[in-house]
Amino acid sequence: MAEERKQKSRLWLWLGAAVLTVLAFFAARALLRERLTVRAVRVSRQQLVNTISTNGRVEPIVDHPIYAPISSTVKALYVQQGDQVAAGKLLLELDDVQARARVATAESGVKTAQAALDAANHNGTVQERQAAAAEINRARIDRDQARRGLDALAKLKSTGAASASEVAAAQERLDTADAALHASEESARNRYAPPDLARAQGALADAEAGLAAVKDVLARTAPHAPAAGTVYSIAVGRSEFAEEGKLLLQLADLRTLRVRAYFDEPLIGQLAVGQRVQIKWDGDSRPGHVWLGHVVRTPTTVVQYTTRIVGETLIEIEGGDGGLLPDTNVTATVTTSSQPDALTVPREALHVENGKSFVFKVVGDELARTPVTVGTPNLTLAPILSGLAEGDIVATGSISGLPLQEGIPVKVVR
Repeated sequence: MAEERKQKSRLWLWLGAAVLTVLAFFAARALLRERLTVRAVRVSRQQLVNTISTNGRVEPIVDHPIYAPISSTVKALYVQQGDQVAAGKLLLELDDVQARARVATAESGVKTAQAALDAANHNGTVQERQAAAAEINRARIDRDQARRGLDALAKLKSTGAASASEVAAAQERLDTADAALHASEESARNRYAPPDLARAQGALADAEAGLAAVKDVLARTAPHAPAAGTVYSIAVGRSEFAEEGKLLLQLADLRTLRVRAYFDEPLIGQLAVGQRVQIKWDGDSRPGHVWLGHVVRTPTTVVQYTTRIVGETLIEIEGGDGGLLPDTNVTATVTTSSQPDALTVPREALHVENGKSFVFKVVGDELARTPVTVGTPNLTLAPILSGLAEGDIVATGSISGLPLQEGIPVKVVR
């Protein structure tokens, strides 16, 4: 019996030890369960700036391109690229022989038209008036002779020395001479009708306009600076032939520049006049340097630009320092909105399911799925409108790459 009781005691002892071992195993397993290591950030308030960027090209606000008015040879160049010139400075000269010949021809045309108008206003030229006066005198003499002849025949008829037919013939000669005199006088007084005068006036106006045009061409063969500025481009050299209409040089005030920026069609709706802009040029030797500007004109239509559909936006550069040159390619970054005290989380902390946003908030040592309402994010941050408070901790991802889950124990690293 005693031996049997000892065996039962040992059996119960082993069973108790086994139970304790199992309990200890599960307790240790529960206490030592592997935790997911996650990155987390604290929800904080900070300035949230939304921007959009694109490429653009610098251009003067007021440009003064000089073109060749005729096909000619460059006779002289008086400026070099980069020269700052005063208004009125002679820039270059083209060979003007052809232009001078045109001016001479046009001046001759004006004189001819003026003489024609003078003739119309005075019923003919001096020679024509002298010829008309001589013709009137001859007609008057013929009339007087015809009248004397008629008077003589009338006396002879009264004595019977002339017949009635002779008197009638003399009367006809008088009437003819009288009519010829009247026609000559009328022609002298009204040689030109009103339409003739209007045509002469129009011809003179055309000739004078032609003269003004060729004089302008002649003046542009020796162009002067229309305003003070910098000669930033010269497209020809001395003795070089330039076709009519060829761009010779460009002059502008480089302190007043703008950027013609090309925004892709989906971004156009975010643009507004007055928005602040930062402009960067890859060729700038100053690291981090930017020029400031503002939008002065938003797109009114979309156009094809290389392979893109874009809207052209004009950005005026403020306080130009001369560091930018026309036709350089720059990057324009427009600030579309700015919130100075927004409650924010990194964008990677946001998750979306069925169109609803949520985050995994760290509560104790576990993750809690928390619905949130989100405003308009920028590239890195999202504004939280509801669902979180300042100081809350949210997970942005796991170190191992495993997905985040509701209720999973975690170990947070910052």
